[in-house]
Amino acid sequence: MKTLGFIGTGGMGNGMAANLIKAGYRLVVNDLDRARAKGLEDQGAVFKASPKAVAESCELVLSMLPNNNAVKAVAHGKGGLIEAASGAKTWIDFSSIDKETIVSIEGELAKKGWSVVDASAGGVEEVAAAGALALWLSGAKAVFDEHQPIFKAMGKSILHVGELGNAKLVKNAMAMLAAVQHMSLVEIGSWLKKGGLDDATFQTIIKNSAQDSEATRRIMDIVVSRQFKPRKSWMPKDVGFGLDMAREMEVPMPFVSLASQMFAIAQATGQDGYEATGIACNIYDMINGKPRGVGT
Repeated sequence: MKTLGFIGTGGMGNGMAANLIKAGYRLVVNDLDRARAKGLEDQGAVFKASPKAVAESCELVLSMLPNNNAVKAVAHGKGGLIEAASGAKTWIDFSSIDKETIVSIEGELAKKGWSVVDASAGGVEEVAAAGALALWLSGAKAVFDEHQPIFKAMGKSILHVGELGNAKLVKNAMAMLAAVQHMSLVEIGSWLKKGGLDDATFQTIIKNSAQDSEATRRIMDIVVSRQFKPRKSWMPKDVGFGLDMAREMEVPMPFVSLASQMFAIAQATGQDGYEATGIACNIYDMINGKPRGVGT
C-alpha cells in the first residue's frame, strides 16, 4: 500500500486523512499546529516537520489548507514542496482557494518536475469524517484515473471537471449557490412565520415539494431545531473568491452579491460564529426584530 503525505490536519483535513488511514494507507502528516495532528499520530500517522520532509517521505502529497497564502507557503515557502530532493512529485490540493493561485503555483512547481492536480471537497467536517464528501478534481486526467482508490476512501461522489483550476471554480460556484439557498430559505421561512406558519410546517412543505433535496433537508433540520453549531463558516470566503472572479470576467451576479452582503452584516454585528444556516437564521432574526440564539 502506498505511503501518502497529508498537509493540513484541521477539521476537514483531519477527517479526510483519518479515512485514508482506515483504508490502509501509510500516512505522513504536517500541520503548523502539531496538536491538530495528534489524533492521526495516535492512529499510526508519522508527523514531519515541513512540507519538504513530507514529500521526501511519501509517494503522493495531498493537502487541505485554509487560504491562498497557506498554499503558497506549502508550495514554495521555506521548507516547501519545491525544495524536496526526492520522493513524491505529484501534489493534489483540496484547499478552498482561487483558480489563479493554483494555476500560478503549478507553473512554478512544474519547473521542478512536479505535477499538480487541483481539487475541491464539498461538505462539512462531519461529512469529511464519514468519508462522504463530494470531490471535484481538475488537471491531468491520468492522475485522476490512477488514484481513484484514494479518492474513494474520502468521498462518495468523485468527478473530473476539466482543466487545472476548474475544481476551485466549482467549489466557489457551489458556495455561491449554497449562500443564496440558505438566505432564501430562511427569508421565506421568516415571511411564512409572520403569516402564521411555523418552521416545522415549512419543513414539511419543502420535504413534499419539488424543492426537496439533501441540502434543503439539512438546512431545514437546523432551522427547526435551532441547534446552530459554533464554527467558522468558510462560505463567505469562497463566495468572495467567486465574486472577485465574476468582476474580472464582467459577469453580473446580483443574487450572490446580496447573499454576500448578508454575510458581511453578520460579520459586522457578531452574528457569524456559526455554520451558514445559523448565520442566516441569526441575521433574519435580527432584521425582523427577534431575539438571537437557540430556541427563539
